[in-house]
Amino acid sequence: MTTLDRIRSAATAGQLLPASADNLAAWLSAKLPAWVEASISELVAKRSWGELNDRFYRYLEFGTGGMRGRTIGVITTAAERGPPDEGGTLDGFGVLTPGAPAYAAAGCNMLNDFTVIRATVGLFRHVQAHLAAGGHHTQPKFVIAHDVRHFSRHFCELAASAWTRLGGEAFIFDGPRSTPQLSYTVRCLGAHAGIVITASHNPPHDNGFKAYFDDGAQVVPPHDSAIIAAVNAVPLGELGAFLNKNLTRVVTLGRMADDAYLAVAAQAVLAPAVFKKTSLRVAFTNIHGTGGVASVPLLLHAGCEVQEVLEQVAFDGRFPTVKSPNPENAEALALAVALAEREGCDVVLATDPDADRMGVAVRNRAGKMELLTGNQTGALLIDYRLGKMKELGLIPAAGSDRVAVIKTFVTSPLQDAIARAHGVKVVNTLTGFKWIAAKLRRYEEQLRTAMDAGFDYDSTPPHERTALLQQHSTFYAFGSEESYGYLPNDAVRDKDGNSACLMFAELCANVKARGLTVPEQLDELYVRHGFYLEGVINLYYEGASGAAKIKRILDTYRTVPPRTFGSVAVAKFEDFGRQDIFDADGEKIPRQDFYVVTLANGWSFAARGSGTEPKMKFYVFAHAPVRDAAALPAVKAQVKAGLDQIKSLIETDAKTRAEG
Repeated sequence: MTTLDRIRSAATAGQLLPASADNLAAWLSAKLPAWVEASISELVAKRSWGELNDRFYRYLEFGTGGMRGRTIGVITTAAERGPPDEGGTLDGFGVLTPGAPAYAAAGCNMLNDFTVIRATVGLFRHVQAHLAAGGHHTQPKFVIAHDVRHFSRHFCELAASAWTRLGGEAFIFDGPRSTPQLSYTVRCLGAHAGIVITASHNPPHDNGFKAYFDDGAQVVPPHDSAIIAAVNAVPLGELGAFLNKNLTRVVTLGRMADDAYLAVAAQAVLAPAVFKKTSLRVAFTNIHGTGGVASVPLLLHAGCEVQEVLEQVAFDGRFPTVKSPNPENAEALALAVALAEREGCDVVLATDPDADRMGVAVRNRAGKMELLTGNQTGALLIDYRLGKMKELGLIPAAGSDRVAVIKTFVTSPLQDAIARAHGVKVVNTLTGFKWIAAKLRRYEEQLRTAMDAGFDYDSTPPHERTALLQQHSTFYAFGSEESYGYLPNDAVRDKDGNSACLMFAELCANVKARGLTVPEQLDELYVRHGFYLEGVINLYYEGASGAAKIKRILDTYRTVPPRTFGSVAVAKFEDFGRQDIFDADGEKIPRQDFYVVTLANGWSFAARGSGTEPKMKFYVFAHAPVRDAAALPAVKAQVKAGLDQIKSLIETDAKTRAEG
């Protein structure tokens, strides 16, 4: 019996999904390298139907962060491991990591040579068609960055090679660079598109392909669906022609590109003199990723004393010192916290592998380091920066509806309360920084429309542009999301962990100069605005069967919305996939399978399937008024107990829905 016969038999027996069988047959009939057929044949011979379903039940799709998935299978075949003398995978500098596979795992649902090429070809054709529709017959210009993950450099070069073979211009960096630097460089070079090869903070076996458009932001409608259509139209048989890399026409970027990005990232500081008033000692970790390339120079140039976690400085796609390279997790910051305790540092700053996120720990009055959540960090930054902008005369002292703080619906409502108390507009978006960037594009377009034809948005000095935006459009003052993403201004169009480190260092220096601690500053916010506490529920469901469970939860929330959780009734149910919901600018929110549930006690939660990971997420929000500072400890305890209880009820209900 041939491999194809066994696949058909397994599909008939229900061991393989019909889509998996069809995709496997297509891959076997295509002219792909011999190791691909050998890999599939080995999995079929071993009856590894679950692995084959996970690898072939679909093609990777663009979600909130682009395309992301496994690049190393749960089962690694002998063909993927390669001969003993070829074992190893390319890291960010093209250095072999012993023991890792020689090839990224075969499969249309895997991040590998074939899906990277397919995505690149589809993106190129969409950009080319978009330019032609606008009357521009020019070579599509493309910038690529990559992090330190397995195969990242290889995928970067593969995409650049494919782009130039198609007739475009491609630019790559001489080593790993952060996501925000890619965003800026796309704008700086006037490129038509860009990508970052990264899986952000995912486990080491993952990698990803984040797509950016000409504004330096991740793709949004209508381009996202058009790109997916263009990618899906690329025949599998075309891919073989792009497998051998040719970099002769690819341009490598170096120091000048770095300096240009560092110059705009440094603009995150509002009051540079504060670093001269007090000596700020920073413990920094890049968690084996790209953060040290820009964050450390920015902090040093500002005047901070920086001590790096030496065990985590080296680029390493295995992330050997942590369970997960995610600055949201306390464990990922453990070495940096230990360094701060040992050396008496004021603050811990940590970036994830592609340096778009930042986690922090601060010293409290008892002298111990205390972790802050993304919601808390964002609240502190909003209050500090709005206050400082008023002091500097950048925005009116009373606030203005032409000044906006932009955040996601799943980010703490404490940030809404702070911004409104400052008299500025709060715009909530769907989850994903691309939606914040889409608002920035709209504000930019409004200003361009109001100005003369020769107006150059990017070269206009920041202070002047701030005034013009308030006069003719909306000035973006700050943006954040609960998942540790922050952006100080619109020079970059994605969350920026490098600038975030600089912003938070400025805040810490200011607090220290006042003789306070950062936790005390946070408590001041709670006394003024009320105590807010957030919780997150992550339900992981891997593979094809997991995707079905996530779909059941989402579908049943729509068909049978929850009515009560314990003794607390549901007061309001908002279905963003069916209802017309408008933001603070009066613009309709794009349709998405996303739900916001408001409870009778004023608390709320949001539910959505992750766009970048195989999980269902629930974001729970609780709050209570605070009479005075003396009452705050009791309010914190009361709210925490109530939040834990409601989280348990939401999770139990979701698990029941998942199983049908």
